Amino acid sequence: MNPQDIQKMLGQAQEMQQQMEQRLAATVVEATSGGGAVAVKMNGKKQVLSLKIDPSAVSGLVSNTAGANTADVEMLEDLIVAALNEAGRRADESLQSGLSGMLGGLNLPGL
Repeated sequence: MNPQDIQKMLGQAQEMQQQMEQRLAATVVEATSGGGAVAVKMNGKKQVLSLKIDPSAVSGLVSNTAGANTADVEMLEDLIVAALNEAGRRADESLQSGLSGMLGGLNLPGL
């Protein structure tokens, strides 16, 4: 492999990295749990953009804060964790599909 080919490949790799960074920042996935009681939006960099909790999921907790049922709090915590994990999984899927498309355009000699 001559130095010009290596230089060209490095240039392509840098360009792909910049494109991927832009794509990750622009990609937004959403996931819900508890039948929509908790909704999470996350970007491709796995940064949480928003977390929404349906008021009906916390109405009993708010009205009875001093004696809130521990089971209700734990259920809400579980719903939040489930929505975050699902959003992360969807972000990973989006990244994988983006990578396969980008790598298909990379012209690697000998591969």
